[in-house]
Amino acid sequence: QVQLVESGGGLVQAGGSLRLSCAESGRTSSSHSMGWFRQAPGKERVFVAAISRTSGNTYYGDTVKGRFTISRDNAKNTLYLQMNSLKPEDTAVYYCAATSRLGVATTQAEYNYWGQGTQVTVSS
Repeated sequence: QVQLVESGGGLVQAGGSLRLSCAESGRTSSSHSMGWFRQAPGKERVFVAAISRTSGNTYYGDTVKGRFTISRDNAKNTLYLQMNSLKPEDTAVYYCAATSRLGVATTQAEYNYWGQGTQVTVSS
């Protein structure tokens, strides 16, 4: 089993930045790909970014490309999401996810483990 705990959410003005963290514990060696998803009020959960634990390859959703950066510190078993140039439409609950699937997983169905989420609110 893998446990994931997100932190770093909060309220920020448009144009500002936040960095989310996701601490991983348990059988961390089984998580080959990790990612971030978000869910805005009344909407479905959507893909934000993902990274391969082994290759370091990354992939981003179109709406965040160029503004968000996903990274991972394997020594600390922590996943990060640096969010810059935030917009009100980035407001959502952000979820960290992990999977034993090799490569970079970009769909919810590919992920085995999920955190509880952290709220990000961007004011205009």
